[in-house]
Amino acid sequence: MAKPRIIIVDDERDMRDFLEIMLRKEGYEALSFPTPVEALGFCKENRCDLVLTDLKMPGMTGLEFLKAVKELDSSTLVIMITAYASVDTAVEAMKAGAFDYFTKPFNIDEIKLNIRKALRLRNLENENKLLKDDIKTRFGFVNMVGMSTAMSEVYQLIVSIAKSKTNVFITGESGTGKEVAARAICYESDRKDEPFVAINCGAIPENLLESELFGHQKGAFTGAVSNKEGLVEQADGGTLFLDELTEMPLHLQVKLLRFIQERKFRRVGGTTDISVDIRLIAASNRNLEAEVKAGRFREDLFYRLNVIRVDMPSLRERKEDIPLLIRHFLDKYNKEIGKSISGVSDAAMASLMDYNYQGNVRELENIVERAVALEPSGVITIESLPAHVRAAAKAELQTSTYPTPRSELGSANLKLGDGFDLEKTVEEFERATILEAVKEAGGSKKRAAELLGMSFRSLRYKLSKYGIEGE
Repeated sequence: MAKPRIIIVDDERDMRDFLEIMLRKEGYEALSFPTPVEALGFCKENRCDLVLTDLKMPGMTGLEFLKAVKELDSSTLVIMITAYASVDTAVEAMKAGAFDYFTKPFNIDEIKLNIRKALRLRNLENENKLLKDDIKTRFGFVNMVGMSTAMSEVYQLIVSIAKSKTNVFITGESGTGKEVAARAICYESDRKDEPFVAINCGAIPENLLESELFGHQKGAFTGAVSNKEGLVEQADGGTLFLDELTEMPLHLQVKLLRFIQERKFRRVGGTTDISVDIRLIAASNRNLEAEVKAGRFREDLFYRLNVIRVDMPSLRERKEDIPLLIRHFLDKYNKEIGKSISGVSDAAMASLMDYNYQGNVRELENIVERAVALEPSGVITIESLPAHVRAAAKAELQTSTYPTPRSELGSANLKLGDGFDLEKTVEEFERATILEAVKEAGGSKKRAAELLGMSFRSLRYKLSKYGIEGE
């Protein structure tokens, strides 16, 4: 890690030399300049963590220099040192952004302490910024990957609803990214700097769910040894995300409905109402209308929550996004596992495109993480994919009705031995088979996909892969 760089600006040579020696002994990188103009020229081109500057100097005052430094980089810390102290100049310096103000002669230990304090504050601010950027990266829009029509519609809807206070219900199969979408709504809204509190209603025992949501008072039940703040209170000012809401028992749905209507609740065992200001987002992987019809979900609660609905598409509905998602997860797990895998082999990509993802994006992520961990080479090969992914692709190949390609790839012509390349041979056979199917289908790619027993998206990928889209 680079040493903190401290710039000294003073027209007195002795003061510059003294401060340079003192700061270098403290372990800092110290540079000194006799005029603010020279120091400013250096700061324009180089990193400056902290500036110690005199107040009265020829050409430019210390206050003018302070303002110029802050315009270059507002995070640069500035400590003023002067022999001409006054309350007015001190106040003006602090208003202009000075970290502190010392009068000559100053206490050496005191100025050392303040420099350490100032640099510690700068480090904390930088860490805080990095943390916020990391949160944004992990949970904001950037974590939603895909350019398909289905995902473009989701993006547009999120942008249009993010800044409203309206309740949102997100639906979709398990693993489609419902919580990612909820976080994106939060981080695109005016509440992005406030808490985002998530709870999976199906993962908490029924008898504990009410206390987890609304909190409890001491003595409300056995084990309630102190007052407890619930997740609703923790989300005050921010966003509350209720995942798998259809798992919530009916008696608790009544209390949730009252809370939504009044934005007030009582802790378990409490006697006073507590008001909060939250944005409510709920989600479920079940068919809401069917749950209402079956009597498992209250109709009045359904209408209260289902004001704006976001339907997350399954991965099977947006297979064209698979290569983008794979790239995203490769980057993620290369960093986490310490690998440098650059891509995916054609055979592995074909299997990943053909596979039917019941677990959706979450399942694809797990497959890529496993492959990154196991792959010994610089490219994900089919051998690093789970057996069920390889088996599914093989099953599709075997059960599909292929026309017999009129090529020289018949089994009688295969010559095994040194130099035989199985992957290349299979690809050549596959290319010839696809060409035959397109020809038999009269050029109709949709009909060719039916003849081959594969999805249109998979065929489109393979046509692109083999460069035969125009044939």
